[in-house]
Amino acid sequence: MMDSIAVCGAGTMGAGIAQVAAANGFTTILFDIQQPGLDKARAQIEKSLSAAVDKGKLTAAAKEEILQRITFTDAIENCVAEVIIEAIVERITAKTALFNQLAEINSPDTIFATNTSSLSVSELASGINVNPSRVVGMHFFNPAHLMKLVEVVSGKDTAPETADAIYELAVAMGKIPVRVKDSPGFIVNRVARHYYLEAMLLAEQRVADFSAIDQLLENAGFKMGPFALMDLIGNDINLAVTQSLYDAFNQAHRFKPNTLQEQRVKDGKLGRKTGLGFYRYE
Repeated sequence: MMDSIAVCGAGTMGAGIAQVAAANGFTTILFDIQQPGLDKARAQIEKSLSAAVDKGKLTAAAKEEILQRITFTDAIENCVAEVIIEAIVERITAKTALFNQLAEINSPDTIFATNTSSLSVSELASGINVNPSRVVGMHFFNPAHLMKLVEVVSGKDTAPETADAIYELAVAMGKIPVRVKDSPGFIVNRVARHYYLEAMLLAEQRVADFSAIDQLLENAGFKMGPFALMDLIGNDINLAVTQSLYDAFNQAHRFKPNTLQEQRVKDGKLGRKTGLGFYRYE
């Protein structure tokens, strides 16, 4: 059984994954090239754990033990572990460059897992200077410490034992994994695109405003409305996924990005992380 995990990228998703790993007993490294990002991640994790203490779901002592299992670092040479999980920007060139750096300092047996929500695991593996059998998708959902589902994505060269190891790791992290074949958007993001796109189309046509659409869908049983969820994920990330599927399906109209989101990304209104998106945040 593996016991060390390095998470690369200290954004909302990376911090959440690191929290989950540490909370389930794994020695965890959280890496980011920017110290302010690490500071923000530490604050996010501490706030989340404190909320669990306040609700009686966690003791104060357990909170401190979880925090002590996490090493926050901006030095890539510290990212040595049995499993590397990247949660950086949704660009294949950036992900392959990171994995190639890490391959030089890690064991030949290290598993390289990508948290990509839409990019091809097979294409990603082809650009890495390691055996592609060690590359796999491990797609968490936001917020990672609350959402149970993890998509375990096998590329065309992913070894069955690699997929099995990540499946078992997800179970050990308290998640519910599902095995997925590499395809654009995998399962959830391919289906969920229309949750966002149709909602934006309704708002664009002034059928209802953002708040009304969110409230209606939440009342129908969804945990979060599409606009609140896009702001949580980050409009830049959400748009990148939509663009990826749009390109993968030869610009099929059903995946066409919406100008409401494109303009927000252009204006830097990315959601919660910038304080302004479809909604304003303090």
